Amino acid sequence: MKRFVLTAALLALATVPAAAVGPATNLAPVLGAHDWINGRATAAATDGKVVIVDIFTFDCINCKHVTPELKKLHASVPASELAIVGVHAPETPYERERPNVVSELARQGVVWPVAVDNSFAIWNAYGTTAWPTQLIFDKHGKLRKTLVGEGYDSDVESTVKALIAEQ
Repeated sequence: MKRFVLTAALLALATVPAAAVGPATNLAPVLGAHDWINGRATAAATDGKVVIVDIFTFDCINCKHVTPELKKLHASVPASELAIVGVHAPETPYERERPNVVSELARQGVVWPVAVDNSFAIWNAYGTTAWPTQLIFDKHGKLRKTLVGEGYDSDVESTVKALIAEQ
């Protein structure tokens, strides 16, 4: 009887889709996006780099507070070592309109690739629960740190520097 229960449990786990097991820990969900602003993030463009994935919505004040640190890192860390990728997941109907997203990204000075995630596919893949969320991946594309909210500028910077220094 114990063997049957264990076998049944193992078979049940084997048939559960990977997404249902837990949040993604690699770059596949974001790199698989179809709608992009400021160019497309690709595996070739992120390979061997530390990657910050910033999940935000353009009208969120907390998200706006994160942007200056990302701009600072984008300007100060060589593109050969760091890639920043945005994921715009709208909170309001106004934020769902692509022209509004394009305009606001330009106004805020966001120049890195931004995936438009109106369906929340990327948001859900990473188990995101709030805006803003920064996911920091190492040079091998493995999720190493998740920061939810604002006020983590020094954490983001120190994590990026430590991951760049890793072999």
